Parts: sequence; structure tokens; C-alpha cells
Amino acid sequence: MLEFFPFKKVIPFMSWGKVTTAISLLTFLFSVWALWDRGLNLGVDFTGGTVIEVSYSQAADLPSIRGALEKTGLPEVTVQNFGTSRDVLIRLPVRGGANAAETSNQVMAALRDADASVELKRVDFVGPQVGKELYDSGALALLVVAFGIMAYLAVRFEWRFAVAGMLANMHDIVIILGVFAFFQWEFTLTVLAGVLAVLGYSVNESVVVFDRIRENIRKMRGATIPHIIDDAITRTMSRTIITHGSTQIMVLSMLLFGGEALHNFALALTIGIMFGIYSSVLVASPLLLMFGIKREHFIKPVEKKEEAVV
Repeated sequence: MLEFFPFKKVIPFMSWGKVTTAISLLTFLFSVWALWDRGLNLGVDFTGGTVIEVSYSQAADLPSIRGALEKTGLPEVTVQNFGTSRDVLIRLPVRGGANAAETSNQVMAALRDADASVELKRVDFVGPQVGKELYDSGALALLVVAFGIMAYLAVRFEWRFAVAGMLANMHDIVIILGVFAFFQWEFTLTVLAGVLAVLGYSVNESVVVFDRIRENIRKMRGATIPHIIDDAITRTMSRTIITHGSTQIMVLSMLLFGGEALHNFALALTIGIMFGIYSSVLVASPLLLMFGIKREHFIKPVEKKEEAVV
């Protein structure tokens, strides 16, 4: 197999297992605290509110639009391009007794004062009940995906791999949510889509490492389990660098040049990819050692007899 980044010596990852596990635990607890103390800054998709789409005769100046709306006293206004540079999407959370018509009239009056060429395209109102249903459905989707991945790993490998892989994946998800809660970045449906994407992306890396561990257990008959795991991770490092490096470049391009519409989505993916690499190597694998994985779990009785004869 062609390797662009060959590693001649086996890297002793498992010798750092206790340190990395402690770091992971502290990071996980910090994220749980952030979620409990600050909570997620839910967007209009989940809390309900008004969505207004407007169009300009030329490329819209988003900073000036935000400035015009801030003067009206409207809280937490989100302004972003939608489709073309001339189309703008404005999101506002639910306000006291104001309805969608009153809110849109106030917004359009402020925008027309700044630029008379602005044209109203549509106004949508998302009620709090609908937002709650979306929130509940999103949480359910997250749980279903998590249990589906765990079932797949249990069938493909063995229950210890399933538990280790799922704990590593949940470690990534909780950290993403914790970072969003700590910095109070807006959590929307697009961010939830990014979180679900990270779940699938992270488990793919774990499966690659687990496959090599299972293969090494059958081939490296005289080696210890920690050395087998170290060898498996080292031999997949070239693939990891190429795959995650190219993916991270693409995600960073979305983060830097994708505009406000893709910013938080790309941010969730960026955090997830970085911690996905870390968790697959330095969280899932040490957990396998903690769970007491043994050669007997993968070598059939016939193979063990042949090994004894040799």
C-alpha cells in the first residue's frame, strides 16, 4: 500500500493512555458543566421567531443592514446572505406580544430608511411549539444515530469495541455542544446537521483502527495487546493524515469563505474533526485496554490449537 507519510517505528500511543484519558475526562466534564451552567444558545429554528427574506438591486452591505436593525432595538437579529449576494435572510427571535406582521413592518421601515431599493420577498413565522418539536426531533435523531452506530460496532466487532467506540463518539459530541454552550454560539438546525455528520465521520476513523487491531491480534501472535494497538494506530497514521487533512482543508474553506450561513456549521465540523482524530486514537483505544480486551475474543478454538502446536 502506498504511504505518503511512512512511519518506520511503532509509536507508543498506549504508554500515554492514562494521561490522554485524564485530559479527555477533564475536557468532557468541562463541556458538561458548560451545558449545565450556560446551556445552548438555541436559534430561531428551535425557539421560534420570524424569518424575513429581502432583496436588493445590488450586492447587499450586511454590516450596514445590521447597524440599521440594531437602531430599532430588535434583540439578537441574525443577518446573512441567502442564495445570491443581493438576497438577505433576517432572523429574529420571538418578542413579547409582537406578531410577524408588526415585526416585518418594523424591519422593512428600518431597511427602507437605509436603502430605498430593498424589496420584501417573504415573511415566515416559526411558533414556539414548532421550534420545540424540531428540538425534540433533533435530540431523538441524535440518540437514534448513536444507538445505531453502537449496534453496528457490536455486530461488526465485539461489545467492548462497541462501547469504546460509542464513548469516544459521545466524547466528541459533548465537547462540540459544550464549546457552543461556553461561547454561546448560536445552535441551529445546520449546526445539528454538522453534529450528526461528525458522529458518522468519527466512527469511520474508529472502524479503520479497530479493523487493524483485529487483524493484528490474529497475525502478531507473540505481541502484547498494547503493542498490537500501537502498531495498528501507527500503520493507519498515513491514511489518517491524508483523509483528515484534506477534509479539514475543505471545512476550513467553508469556515473562512462560506459566509455567515455556513459559519457555525463549518465551525461544528472543524471542532468535530479535530476531536474525532484525537478520540479515535487516544480515547477509544485506551478504553479497549480498560475493558480488558484479550486475544481469545478474536481467535477461534481451532486457531488457538494451531497456535499451541506452533
